[in-house]
Order: sequence, then structure tokens, then C-alpha cells
Amino acid sequence: MKIEIQGQDAVQATEELLSIEGLKGSYETVGEIEREVSLATIATIIGMTVGTMTIAEKLYQLKKKYFQNPTGSRIEKVLIVAPNGNRLLLKDATVEQIQEVLKD
Repeated sequence: MKIEIQGQDAVQATEELLSIEGLKGSYETVGEIEREVSLATIATIIGMTVGTMTIAEKLYQLKKKYFQNPTGSRIEKVLIVAPNGNRLLLKDATVEQIQEVLKD
């Protein structure tokens, strides 16, 4: 599974994502860290050692932190791509939708 995060806070959000207990993976950056330049990271998840509902809930909490934050975090887009090609934009996703794509 791959998770693409775009925006100035992409590295911070990706590191937080990969620190979720039960997720194993790594990431690479695409673009440069400069003022007014969009940055993207692509996290490759190679294993989940806990249930998909637990991971889905953690991703949902991460979404709330970055997209519903009144201080205006700088994340523009988070896209989850399952191994079978199913895609889900995290911005408007429910916990159930996140869990479904994690199962794929």
C-alpha cells in the first residue's frame, strides 16, 4: 500500500503516520523543501501488525489533526492507494471507508 501526502507539512505528517503503532514502512520525498513550493511524500506500508479498524481510526485522527485544524496546517492532499489499485482521498473519508481500503 502507498500513501501520498502533499503539502508543506508532508514530512511531519508522514513521520507521524509511520509512527503509528502497528504500521511498518518507509517514505521518500518528492520535491524540495522551499517556501511556497509544494512538497510530497510517498509512504510505502509493508506491514500492519494490528487490525485494519485500529489503523483506520488512527488515520482518521491524523486526518482531523491536519485537515480540521484551525491553525491551518499545510497539508493539501492525502491519497491512499491499495495494492489492488483502489484509491481513497483522506480529506472527506469516514473511518469505515478508510478501513475498507486498508482491507484491499
